[in-house]
Amino acid sequence: MPEQKLAGSWSVILGASSGMGRACALRLAEAGSHIIGVHLDTGQRLREVEALRAELAGYGVQVHLVNDNAASQAGRDRVLPDIIERVGADSVRVLVHSLAFGALAPYLPDADGADADQTLTQRQLDMTMTVMANSLVYWTQDLLRVGLLGQSSRIFAMTSSGTARVARSYGAVSAAKSALESHVRQLAVELAPRGVAVNAIRAGITLTPSFLRIPESQELSERARAANPHGRLTTPEDVADVIALLAQAGSSWLTGNVIGVDGGEILTV
Repeated sequence: MPEQKLAGSWSVILGASSGMGRACALRLAEAGSHIIGVHLDTGQRLREVEALRAELAGYGVQVHLVNDNAASQAGRDRVLPDIIERVGADSVRVLVHSLAFGALAPYLPDADGADADQTLTQRQLDMTMTVMANSLVYWTQDLLRVGLLGQSSRIFAMTSSGTARVARSYGAVSAAKSALESHVRQLAVELAPRGVAVNAIRAGITLTPSFLRIPESQELSERARAANPHGRLTTPEDVADVIALLAQAGSSWLTGNVIGVDGGEILTV
């Protein structure tokens, strides 16, 4: 087993059961961090969560996976006492915000009006902003309020190059990711006096379950794979490796950034 440089620390992963969140949980556990993961799953996915729990525990760390809605106030209110009890007098070393549930619909109908009943609603836009952006602020507020963010805490939020690019169905998610990056900058400045670093991770196109729900996903992934200098797409493990590395940094001087983890994809696509 590799050296566990985060041994004894605690990581909270929001969206821990799949994609980026799952990979981060595994990589941080491998580095020795205890894992508290929040996920929202039913049916077959719950069996996969149990398999993940066993894999995490195999690294000799404490594992607590909670099936709840991390984006709702009620969910946070239910989960937070668990976190307080388990972390105790320590701080949360790593908070990973990897909540990827949002509405995928165009703002406006086609010129012929054929899909007018499938355009984005106010409820869908509000939900997407809450889940994929604003919940980062609420979790940070709650963890700070109960004394679980300290000098060594590191916060990571998952963004995408969709903040500056347009796909017809991606408007609400693009808006949420843009807001998320703004939240990261604001939190980085406000938390700097406490020695807490906050950064956004801009992964390249990655074949996660959330990405595959995008109607244009096949076209986007084929274009990215063909143009990426590494000749392949980004994987969740690529992202997890970078987060685990940054989590070990002793300094909070790297903060308020959007860090590209894409193998050079943004330079060529």
